[in-house]
Amino acid sequence: MPREAIKKLYYSIGEVSEATDLKQYVLRYWESEFPQLSPAKNRAGNRTYREKDIELVNFIKTLLYEKKYTIEGARQKLKQLQDNGQPLNVLSLEEPVAAQPTPPTQAVEQPMAPKPVTSAQGDMTPERYKKFLTNLRIDLKQLIDLIDS
Repeated sequence: MPREAIKKLYYSIGEVSEATDLKQYVLRYWESEFPQLSPAKNRAGNRTYREKDIELVNFIKTLLYEKKYTIEGARQKLKQLQDNGQPLNVLSLEEPVAAQPTPPTQAVEQPMAPKPVTSAQGDMTPERYKKFLTNLRIDLKQLIDLIDS
């Protein structure tokens, strides 16, 4: 029976290292950098990884190696996803793509409207400013994709 077909309750750091193609010292280092990754230890002091720990290791590996996040950026992304109650999987990393960004327009003053934010684009409501920044981010990402291709 192949080793991958056997499901276990706990895995050693060596087994996780082999399954994820990561060195053991990398796993230990990530434990110090990512508070979410903290496998239990048995009486002998050996790490015992569960399936959820292995999934988290693979998610962190995706953030760092494929999505090119820095450790600090990956730490923030993990925290953001957890705070929003999103699952820690690759689909959580996909950004929605807008069809065509709309240029920012001046906000019309309404009674009881939020205080406008002063920006390089003029006075805007916080909602419009956030939308403007989101569209700007999408435009920049598209430019980066054009440059990379």
